[in-house]
Amino acid sequence: MAEYDEHVIRKRIRVYGDVQGVGFRYRVEHAAGLAGATGWVQNEPDGSVLMEIQGTEKQIDEVFVMINRGTYITITGMDTKCIPVEENEYGFRRR
Repeated sequence: MAEYDEHVIRKRIRVYGDVQGVGFRYRVEHAAGLAGATGWVQNEPDGSVLMEIQGTEKQIDEVFVMINRGTYITITGMDTKCIPVEENEYGFRRR
């Protein structure tokens, strides 16, 4: 495991594509729980999905691997920004 994998980071990610009405938020919540990541996910009025996800780089990557295994979801783009870590955050929730 690379040293950076052990450091907790937080990312704000806006996901574009077929991501609403297809179980995307549920899948993210479930995958984050399995990977041990924290944060939240919500639908946006423009049809995108916004999330803040916190964990190691490896945990965040694992979440997206699990999401991409699913059917009906097609991610056509993502905007990602690193943001400050939220101390004492527990769990992952759908908004």
